[in-house]
Amino acid sequence: MRFNLFFSFLLLLIIFLRFPQSAHAQVTGKISGRVLEANTGDPLPGANVQIVGTSRGASTDANGEFFIINLSPGSYTLEFSMVGYQSLRMEGVQVSVNRTTFVDAELRETVLQSEEIVVTASRISQKKDQTSSVRNVSSDQIKVLPIENMQGIIGLQAGVVAGHFRGGRANEVSYMVDGLQVNEAFRGESQLIEVEPEAIQDLEVITGTFNAEYGRAMSGVVNAVTKDGGNKLQGLAMVQFGNYLTSHKDVFIGLKDLDFNRLQDYKLQLGGPIIKNRLTFFTNFRYRTDKSYLNGIHRFNVDDSSNFQDPDPDNWYSEHSGDNSYVPLNDSKKFNWLSKITAKLSQRLKLTFSYMFNKDQWQQYNHFYKYNPYGLASYHKTSSLYSVNVNHLFSQSAFYEFKLSYLDSYFGHYVYENPEDARYVNDKYSRYGGSGFSTGDQQKMHERRWLRDLNAKFDLTWQINKNNSIKTGLLFTTHDLDNRYSQIRNLYYGTDLEYVLYQPVIYPDSSIYSDIYKMKPVEFSGYIQDKIEYEEMVINLGVRYDYFDPKAFYPSQRRNPANQLDFPDNPEKMSKLLPAKPQYQISPRLGLAYQLSNVALLHFSYGHFFQMPPLYALYENHAFRVAPKDYQTTMGNARLKAQKTVQYEVGLWQELSPGMGLEVSLYYRDIYSLLSTKIISTYNQIEYGLYANKDYGNAKGLEIKFDYERGPVSVYVNYTLQYTRGNADNPRFNFDRAGNSRDPIPTLIPMSWDQRHTLNATAGYHQSDYGITVTGYYNSGTPYTWTPQPTEPLAKLNLYPNFATKPGKMQVDLNSYYLLKLSGRYDLKFTLNVYNLFDRLNENIVNPETGRAYSAIITDVERASHLSNFNDVEDRYRNPAMYDPPRLVKFGVGVTF
Repeated sequence: MRFNLFFSFLLLLIIFLRFPQSAHAQVTGKISGRVLEANTGDPLPGANVQIVGTSRGASTDANGEFFIINLSPGSYTLEFSMVGYQSLRMEGVQVSVNRTTFVDAELRETVLQSEEIVVTASRISQKKDQTSSVRNVSSDQIKVLPIENMQGIIGLQAGVVAGHFRGGRANEVSYMVDGLQVNEAFRGESQLIEVEPEAIQDLEVITGTFNAEYGRAMSGVVNAVTKDGGNKLQGLAMVQFGNYLTSHKDVFIGLKDLDFNRLQDYKLQLGGPIIKNRLTFFTNFRYRTDKSYLNGIHRFNVDDSSNFQDPDPDNWYSEHSGDNSYVPLNDSKKFNWLSKITAKLSQRLKLTFSYMFNKDQWQQYNHFYKYNPYGLASYHKTSSLYSVNVNHLFSQSAFYEFKLSYLDSYFGHYVYENPEDARYVNDKYSRYGGSGFSTGDQQKMHERRWLRDLNAKFDLTWQINKNNSIKTGLLFTTHDLDNRYSQIRNLYYGTDLEYVLYQPVIYPDSSIYSDIYKMKPVEFSGYIQDKIEYEEMVINLGVRYDYFDPKAFYPSQRRNPANQLDFPDNPEKMSKLLPAKPQYQISPRLGLAYQLSNVALLHFSYGHFFQMPPLYALYENHAFRVAPKDYQTTMGNARLKAQKTVQYEVGLWQELSPGMGLEVSLYYRDIYSLLSTKIISTYNQIEYGLYANKDYGNAKGLEIKFDYERGPVSVYVNYTLQYTRGNADNPRFNFDRAGNSRDPIPTLIPMSWDQRHTLNATAGYHQSDYGITVTGYYNSGTPYTWTPQPTEPLAKLNLYPNFATKPGKMQVDLNSYYLLKLSGRYDLKFTLNVYNLFDRLNENIVNPETGRAYSAIITDVERASHLSNFNDVEDRYRNPAMYDPPRLVKFGVGVTF
């Protein structure tokens, strides 16, 4: 074994130097195993292993061993045969992306032809190579879950707490579709391409350490492998309607029980052959509109004028030309489309063309605009992903994949797309007085952004022998960023005509009112790893290289970055633009799985993980101008370095009985060089923020996963105990504290997502024509910053943030279906989904003084200062968005075949 380890290291080095490297995951798996004589346990060389329904297979070597590589995710049936032995059929051999499924087959000697023996693959066969916490969710499991999208599946996994992977920040996860990264690189907190659950063949969710093939992430990896068409025409067409049926209409105003058009969902999916065995297609459409559960009241139009500033109500003035109708203020429209064409040019060469399109439009509830709903801006997102993939199995032991992709995305946030639209109104309508709500005007920020990514990627997998599988490759990415952020100003601002005339205008990048720039950073990354597989042990050993060139400049003098101050006699106080140097990192990865018995497995993993900060932190305030007041300016830094995580994990999996398993994992993470904002003082003593690598955090936790599958019954339970500490919640955390004259924090504090206990439980019962799944969630509550009343003695103390806890949450969701047989292969499908079945008011945001939603401690002075003829002071604090959604009932009917 020592020789094999030395041989692996040597081979890693040779291949790393000779072959190109890659940075992304592949989308196939492998089956490996042995064929033995049942009575003696001796190996059977020359036995045939065939994947039923395909031309793929293998023959065993002198040790009775075999492997079949480059298999798409899914469930397979293997057939083992040899002259003089009884044939054996093994069903339920599950192959997952980037995993090896181990199987052992025992053949019995026979003289006469006899009936084939049928067995089912064991659980240990799918777990044996698990060296860290990873969950592969198959399409069969996905279709019965009570979820609306891929994020719902991710949120059910252990280690995912309050939307964060193992205590990391929200932008530390790599989202991938068919092995291609689809992260939104500007902010980094979301994915540009979302795949519908019905279109996913296998979803890989890694919350622990990950192999060297994965990069540009510190906390986790999500890889969705989409379905291909087959030789049989299959599809579905479904329409679903829903409504929020709640008893809390005093909180969620404007909801009606019979309004089942409030949510409409249309789905269409079709896949099958164009030329049988040669050319197939797959396509998936979804269009969804949701008026949501958060409404405003149309009391005011944007050009209404009101003034409640005078304490005497007789002097109040208010125009309210709205019709007082309810208007959705959190509505959304989504259209997703996926199309794939797969050509099998030969038994070993496959070519895939795919196109994915997402278009979203939505609003985010803002309580300030409750009575002026048409003044609230909308969000817009459009993304297109074009890709071509070549998969070539050029020998029984080696294959490569070449992928070329182009990701074109657009983001907008505005009331009107044209910033100089004549429908924008004068700023004078923004004077709302003492009502606490907008009585006119519009949101005047205007943001549009185009981001285009071109990716070229090559991966090579070489099964050198039974024990060693080498993977290596290369990824090259170019970003094309066009950012246009402006505040819409009045051309007549500062003149005597300011409140008489209005002409919307945006100023150039040289002003403090705009941030307009184009940048083209470049990324290159590579990895090489060896998967060393023995009968009782699997070792993943690898190394990764990442390179990032911001293609930008930085000012040499940060105290006078844009030369707004003139020092003719002191040239050292003047700035010059200098090119930022590229950044690179090398990160080792190690994972080990040891089989304790046929029903138990121990795993350990360790790794260094790097991730560059999001693009906004490099390029924000591209003109380097500093506003005239303290703490009004933050500035990007093209010299930022990669953030770093060092993570350790140890875990044990035990099969308690056939179909029942228990897994326990412990982990610890140190997170260094996190994005932060340091304070710079200019030569004229104006303080502003510069993004830097100063923050630190750590996380530790325990995960327990239980799963049971037996016949029509399935149960999945997971529990996460987690502690997350750091010196800042977000990059601006300490900068904003300084701007509010708050003392620095001298210790590590809980992060705002530091939820101590998270429990998810799913139980299902499914037959061929009907089924029901129930999922329950319990969250113990996340921290918040308690704030005492100004008159209390505690108000004089420097209280640390996040040392109080919000109330816990509980929710139960349900998914059920019934199939009615029609003629031939067609079924009529009825569905019923209920989210928040018991209509609980789960508090998402709380008042910092009371620790509860929809409440406040209101003083007499505050009551007296509330001046309004249409609402009371309590209305300011009764924000329905402080609660999670109420009960949503959604039913549908469709045809499947």
